[in-house]
Amino acid sequence: MSVRNTKEGWGWPARLIHWSVSLMILGLLGVGFFMANFVDDIGLQFTLTQIHKSWGFTVFVLVLIRMVWRFMNPTPQLPAAMSPVERGLAHGGHLALYVLMLAMPLSGWLMSSASPLQELYGIKNKVFSLFEMPDPFVPGSKELEDVFANIHYFCAIALSVVVLAHAAAALKHHFIEKDNVLRRMILGR
Repeated sequence: MSVRNTKEGWGWPARLIHWSVSLMILGLLGVGFFMANFVDDIGLQFTLTQIHKSWGFTVFVLVLIRMVWRFMNPTPQLPAAMSPVERGLAHGGHLALYVLMLAMPLSGWLMSSASPLQELYGIKNKVFSLFEMPDPFVPGSKELEDVFANIHYFCAIALSVVVLAHAAAALKHHFIEKDNVLRRMILGR
């Protein structure tokens, strides 16, 4: 089991981060949708929001680690049979994933930081109750909160679409193209 990526496959750290972040993102999108559409109880809303923020921070940190790892290691080559358009879509899709995986937690943090409720109720942006995130907007601003809430919402929609396209492309490679693109993200080769 290789630690470092090679031109043929992903090392176990890249695969571990990929699948961990994938599961966290799916969970965060699901919890975010649930909170926004089905939770009326203020206590439950508060609890879910705190958990959501903590896991969002975790995703942000893991994505940064994954980016550093990716720059320090070779990236496995795309299959030779892929057309230039498919290669462009693959690179564009990965770029969109990274941008959105960073934009989501950043916009969520800025939305929470801008909320006037933070100042009014003395709510701190804490990560798993371990440490406090800085708040660049003290006191809060409802207008800024709304701007960042809209960014967070539209990034959630975009991320959902890109994640679905990414998964569909991986399945297409595995079942239709019958190449090793999905297998090397699971097994490393």
